[in-house]
Amino acid sequence: MAKIVKMWAREILDSRGVPTVEVACQIDSGQIGVSSVPAGTSTGTHEALELRDKDEARYKGLGVLQAVENVNKIFAPAIVGLDPSQQEAIDNKLVSLDGT
Repeated sequence: MAKIVKMWAREILDSRGVPTVEVACQIDSGQIGVSSVPAGTSTGTHEALELRDKDEARYKGLGVLQAVENVNKIFAPAIVGLDPSQQEAIDNKLVSLDGT
């Protein structure tokens, strides 16, 4: 059984120059998966809510440093040690942490 040993996030710019979150996850074999989540324009009732910094001095308020901090300080420590193939357990843990 594989285990998550590290997860970290950073702010990057998407293809439109808008800040977004990139997250990397490393398992005990040393393999690392990386994904980014560019913001869309969809505003349906089932869409995820964006967490923007709203600091007009940075990217017109569209920065995502708070979201990055949440990943690094709250979510990452909570999933270290979990089996990455158990996606439902990981999802449930993340949902319980953010209250959605």
